[in-house]
Amino acid sequence: MRRSTVRNTSLAAVAATVLSVGAAAPPAAPATAPPAAPAKSPVAVGYGGAVASVDPDASAAGIEVLRRGGNAVDAAVATAAALGVTEPYSAGIGGGGYFVHYDARTRTVRTIDGRETAPRSADASLFLDDDGTPLPFEEGMTSGLSVGTPGTPATWEAALDAWGTKSLPELLAPAERLARDGFTVDATFRAQTAANEARFRDFPASAQLFLPGGRLPEVGSVFKNPDLARTYGKLRRHGTKVLYRGEVARDIVRTVQDPPVRDGATRTVRAGDLKMRDLAAYETVWRKPTKVAYRGLDVYGMAPSSSGGTTVGEALNILERTDLSPARTSQERYLHRFIEASRVAFADRGRWVGDPAFEDVPVKGLLSQRFADARACLIRDDAVLTSPLAPGDPRHPAPCAAGAAAAPTTYEGENTTHLTTSDKWGNVVAYTLTIESTGGSGITVPGRGFLLNNELTDFSFAPANPAVHDPNLPGPGKRPRSSMSPTIVLDRHDRPVLALGSPGGATIVTTVLQTLTGVVDRKLPLVEAIAAPRASQRNQTTTELEPALYGSGLRTALEALGHRFRENPEIGAATGVQRLPDGRWLAAAEKTRRGGGSAMVVRPAG
Repeated sequence: MRRSTVRNTSLAAVAATVLSVGAAAPPAAPATAPPAAPAKSPVAVGYGGAVASVDPDASAAGIEVLRRGGNAVDAAVATAAALGVTEPYSAGIGGGGYFVHYDARTRTVRTIDGRETAPRSADASLFLDDDGTPLPFEEGMTSGLSVGTPGTPATWEAALDAWGTKSLPELLAPAERLARDGFTVDATFRAQTAANEARFRDFPASAQLFLPGGRLPEVGSVFKNPDLARTYGKLRRHGTKVLYRGEVARDIVRTVQDPPVRDGATRTVRAGDLKMRDLAAYETVWRKPTKVAYRGLDVYGMAPSSSGGTTVGEALNILERTDLSPARTSQERYLHRFIEASRVAFADRGRWVGDPAFEDVPVKGLLSQRFADARACLIRDDAVLTSPLAPGDPRHPAPCAAGAAAAPTTYEGENTTHLTTSDKWGNVVAYTLTIESTGGSGITVPGRGFLLNNELTDFSFAPANPAVHDPNLPGPGKRPRSSMSPTIVLDRHDRPVLALGSPGGATIVTTVLQTLTGVVDRKLPLVEAIAAPRASQRNQTTTELEPALYGSGLRTALEALGHRFRENPEIGAATGVQRLPDGRWLAAAEKTRRGGGSAMVVRPAG
C-alpha cells in the first residue's frame, strides 16, 4: 500500500452482474450494441445516497455500488473509473486529483492529495528554451516534458484502504466492462475529439484510439476502448503496483522519454525525463483540510498543493462582513462584491501558494478573518480595483495596505472533472480529478488505452514578474499548484449540508465560490445555483462573463462602475449533493454546460 500516501451506455443495467462476481473477470462482451444510456437529469431527490457527475454511465456505476451496500468512497472510486472511460479527455489513470471525505461516524473531514509530481530531475528551467525563454504553452502541453507521475490509482488505493468497504477489483469491474463493450458517443465527446484532432493525428496510438477509421467518431456511434479494458483488468488482478513499478509503469516511462510521433509530423514534441524511480517513489499525502466559518457554517476545502481551499476560503472571509442576501443586496452589487473578493484572493494566491514541501505557505494567515478584513477594506461599492493587484502579507496584515509589486495570474488549462457522492450512513465525498488540458498531453500510452496528463504545465514557466517571488516554479518531485476546489460544508453540529466542486482550471475557484454564495446568500436551490450564469475574475485586467451575463444589462451597469469584461462561452461544470432538512439527499449537476450533467439517487422520492 502506498502511504496515505464521455458518454453514454447503461452501466446500471450491467453493474449488478459485474459487481456480484467480485474480482472475477466480467462476462464476455455481447455481440449486440450496448443498451441505451440511463436518462440524464440535472437534479434528483431521494434516499439511500446520491451521485452527481458529468456522465450518466459514471453516475449509474456509483449508484449501483450504493445499492449493493457500498459507501460513498466506494461509489466515488467506481464513478471515477467509469469517467476514465467516458471522459478520457478530462480524467483517467494517467492523471491525478484531490479527494475530500466526510466521515459520518466521527463527523470529521479528511483529505487526500493525489496530485501529480514532477520528475526528480526537474528544476525551474523545465519549460525554458536553451536561451532562457519560456516555451509556448502549446509546445509545453503537447510533450513528454509536461507529464507528471500519475496520482489517481494511488488515490483510489489510499481512499479505499482508509474508508472503503469494497475492493478495488470489484469497483473497477463495471468500468472495465464499459471500456470493452463501449458507450454511445454524444455531441460533447465528438466536439472534444474534434478540438484535439490535429494533436491526436500526430500520435499513432491516440489516432488509432480516438479517430477510429481515421475519422471523428459520429454522434450515436459506439466507442470502445479494449486497451483500457485490459489495463483495468491488470489493475484488478495485480493492484496499482503495475502502474508504479510494473509493466504499465515501464510503458509510461518509455512513452514520456520517447514520445511516439508519426512519421512526417511537423510538430515539435519534446521528450520528458520521467523515470521508473519517479513512479516507484510516488505517494499520496494526507492533508489537514482548510476550514473557514461562513454564515454559521463550516466550509472545508483542499489545502496546498491545491490553492482551492485557501482561495475560496479567503474570498468567503472577505465577503463575510457584507450582507449578500437578495433582500439587502442587488444582483449588481452582489456580482461587484463577488468579483472584487475573487480578484483580491487571487492576488494573494499567486504570491503565497505552492507545494508546501517546497514553500512556506502561510495557510493559517491566508484563512484568518483579520487578514481578510485587512484586504476587504480595499473594496468599495463605487469603484473597481485594478489588476494585476499586489498581494497582501498574511503574516503581517495591514488594513488597506497597497502591497508591493504585483504579478498577473499565469495561464492554467480549463479542463478536469468533478464528482460528488453520499451514502445512507451520511458519508460524503467531493472528488476532483484531471489530466489537465482537454486531452491532456495528447499522448496515449501505446497498448494501454489512456492519455497521459500535461499537469506540469500548471507550474509557472517563468515568474510572471521577476520582482515578485513565485512559489509555483518547477522543482524535483514538486507538485504543481492546482485550483481544484472539492468542498464540503457542515452545519454547527458537524453534519453535512452541501458538497460540491467543478472542473475549469483557475475558474474552478470562482465557480465553487459563486455556487456556494448562490446557495447560502442568494437562497437559490442547488441546481439553480449551479445553472446560474457565471463570472470569473482571477486578478486579470478583465473579468470573464458567460453569454447570459455578457449580453445583459448587468454588464452595462458594472462597466459604468469601471469593470472590464470579456466573453467566455462556458465556465466550469459543477456537481454537488445536498442533505435536505428531512434527511433526503439532493444531487445536482449542470443543466446545459458540457451537454448537461447526471444527478442520481438510490431511491427517488415518490
